[in-house]
Amino acid sequence: MKKHIIIIGGGFAGLHIIKSLKNDPAFKITLVDKNNYHFFPPLIYQVATSFIQASNISYPFRKLIANYKNIHFHMGSLLKVNPEMKTIETDTGDLTYDYLVLALGTESNFFGMENVQKCALPMKNIEEALYLRNHMLLNLEEAARNKDIKSAQRLQNVVIAGGGPTGVELAGMLAEMGKYIAEKEYPEIKLSLSSIYLIDALPSLLSPMSKMAQETAYNKLKKLGVKIHLSVSVKDYVDNKVLLSDGNAIETETLIWTSGVIGREVPGLPSESISKGKRILVDAFNKVNHVENIYALGDICLQFSDENFPKGHPQLAQVAIQQGKNLGANFKRMENSEKLKPFKYNDKGSMAIISKFNAVVDLPKFSFNGFIAWLTWLFIHVIPLVSFRSKFRLVLDWFRLFITNNPSIRLILYPKKNASNR
Repeated sequence: MKKHIIIIGGGFAGLHIIKSLKNDPAFKITLVDKNNYHFFPPLIYQVATSFIQASNISYPFRKLIANYKNIHFHMGSLLKVNPEMKTIETDTGDLTYDYLVLALGTESNFFGMENVQKCALPMKNIEEALYLRNHMLLNLEEAARNKDIKSAQRLQNVVIAGGGPTGVELAGMLAEMGKYIAEKEYPEIKLSLSSIYLIDALPSLLSPMSKMAQETAYNKLKKLGVKIHLSVSVKDYVDNKVLLSDGNAIETETLIWTSGVIGREVPGLPSESISKGKRILVDAFNKVNHVENIYALGDICLQFSDENFPKGHPQLAQVAIQQGKNLGANFKRMENSEKLKPFKYNDKGSMAIISKFNAVVDLPKFSFNGFIAWLTWLFIHVIPLVSFRSKFRLVLDWFRLFITNNPSIRLILYPKKNASNR
């Protein structure tokens, strides 16, 4: 009898289990995801800023698994796990498993601020990125028509909450696009009125990275005109005003939220299996604590068994990729009654792009920045894309856009039946 493995979530972890077990006669695998496509989250901000097409970083699951005889796709959202019955409930039907893998990832953490959750703009998926793109383009059009200086300034101001890699990369991208594009295409707008604010509660940008990376990011963004506020947090968002912990307020209609994440809720798991940030506690083999035959991978899991990371692994793509490969190999070991291999994270470093031809790279033994770091960033971010066509198109688009400084996909699209009524 084939063992049935259900994987919830088609991100890095889920796909690497699939790659490990594709066409293996011992396993039947069902991939469950609320979307019908895989996408590459580290480049989502480039979709939001109209720099690249969403199709450059996404790929349909069914096309991906078309040649894998033992892989099936079920489109649906997880509603509940029933560990004792070995079943899951989704909004499109129930499924039975032998092994269950939870790789749902995370969602934006608004830290209990209701107004921020209601009005801020996150970028955790393709839909949110496209919504943000529409929002910013519509604001520019309204600012171009607006004769009231105060209103025009509010429309043009952008506040980014979160000084990690996503916030830094987004701030740099917006600053450069304002310099190269807005000045030419929006002559009605007084760019002197617009500002990009980058807010972070910690005393430095890129806090997990090296001192060199932090200082480089700070200096380069300041040179681009980004207004950086450190050791300051967002406390509320009321009447188009971002209220800060230092008592100041910034008028804006665009608050972009990159300030934190929290695990997606998995109803049915015992409370003892859940830790801080709703992350799922797992053992050295990524098995969920206090239940049998259920595993958790990637950003949603918290593992204390790795001696090099006693407080848990960073929520990075490389962790998810390596965990997926390790669990896939362990499933084979289970079937062959072999000793399982505990997960050990091989830290390959971290990086962030700051501006055109400038990035920072932290490797385990040394760090560097500048043009070579920028090329390294480009190369590393192309490798994980799931199809050669996606890689080829993205590289061509990147080099064309970096040379011309003129992305041409700034389309305001309304994906609704009543779009004509707007």
